[in-house]
Amino acid sequence: MKLENPLTGSMVSLDEWWMPFTANRQFKAAPRLVARADGMHYWTPDGRQILDGTAGLWCVNAGHNRRPIVEAVQQQAATMDYAAPFQVGHPVAFEAATAVANVAPAGMRHVFFVNSGSEAADTAIKMALAYHRARGEPGRRIIIGRERGYHGVNIGGTMAGGIPGNRKVWPAMMAGVDHIRATHDLARNAFSRGQPAHGAEFADELDRLVAFHDASNIAAVIVEPVAGSAGVLIPPQGYLEKLAATCRRHGILLIFDEVITGFGRLGTPFASHYFRITPDILTCAKAINNAAVPLGAVLASDAVHDTIVNGAPDGAIEFLHGYTYSGHPLACAAVLATQKLYAEEKLFDRARDIAPYWEQALHSLKDARHVIDIRNLGLVGGIELEPRPGAPMRRAFETHVRCFEAGAMIRFTGDILAMSPPLIIDKAQIDQLMATIRSVLQTID
Repeated sequence: MKLENPLTGSMVSLDEWWMPFTANRQFKAAPRLVARADGMHYWTPDGRQILDGTAGLWCVNAGHNRRPIVEAVQQQAATMDYAAPFQVGHPVAFEAATAVANVAPAGMRHVFFVNSGSEAADTAIKMALAYHRARGEPGRRIIIGRERGYHGVNIGGTMAGGIPGNRKVWPAMMAGVDHIRATHDLARNAFSRGQPAHGAEFADELDRLVAFHDASNIAAVIVEPVAGSAGVLIPPQGYLEKLAATCRRHGILLIFDEVITGFGRLGTPFASHYFRITPDILTCAKAINNAAVPLGAVLASDAVHDTIVNGAPDGAIEFLHGYTYSGHPLACAAVLATQKLYAEEKLFDRARDIAPYWEQALHSLKDARHVIDIRNLGLVGGIELEPRPGAPMRRAFETHVRCFEAGAMIRFTGDILAMSPPLIIDKAQIDQLMATIRSVLQTID
């Protein structure tokens, strides 16, 4: 099958691109294509407007095609396209690191640039192991993840992740990790608004694993403050606080995966600010530069950074890790423009202020067809559908497809519809998104 590229007029084959996290045969039989984007919308090659209810892939928080970001990337490309990050530096990367540190939780001013959330997760795990080795406890090697957790698709993140389908093909990689249970409790917490009232005791699972493995063997616990990719799982009240306290008590590092929650998604710079919990290591990516150029980062506490860096011999490379594209000039130029835009337009405050309207609109779908739960926090929303007997995921997939056909972009994971709009969304657009979902659900068997 071939399609026209509207930018060049050339005919494009669909055969060669092996698409990620996509049922390729299904997609290429009936492709859903977008050709341009601006503000809150995509447009298809034939000119149909699609309201973006997902901020791309949880990442375009400032909206699409923002001129300050576009111009910053263009200017940087015309000035210096690339600089090697090993043993050579460039001012834009240092300035970008400072910009990120300035919105980070207190005491987390050390920024290690990577290229994605997946690389950030692997980097954070390696950093945790290096920290314990530098402080004289190399036996701390076990990483504790969480069922239904998602930390990207590289080796470390796949190991620590807890989505069975992502792990089952690579069992040989799974040594050295264990998992606490997921927090989802539909029977007690269906249709909770914000953090569920029940489930803080799920954090006690960590005490069980500490007793089983012994704390002297555990390096770190890695969790998403709000689990996005597994279906918008909101942490119960008191849950994260208990996890953090257990980690502190046993000298275990706490890693927050904020690839989704970073940069305004909950109305604060990071979920760490929202929950008032400062981890030892924090991963971020996606909205760090509005997804203009691939970039991620790992933020380390002073204690983690100083232990690794100051514990190495003079002249030695303290942390033997990095990527060819770490701190890429174009990506870092986008960071500076994006962070300035967030501040000038007060987009984090805007997300916080519109979140109650988002919550009310989302929960107005409680009586919609097939809906068995609705979950929300900040500008994140999840709608769980009753699975079709004998055909799990089909209802959500068909809803995703028909919403696209009706002019709205939503995601699906399992039987859950997931939404995370750009922070610039207005009330009328929220209403349009919910009305589209309600109308489409009426057509789904």
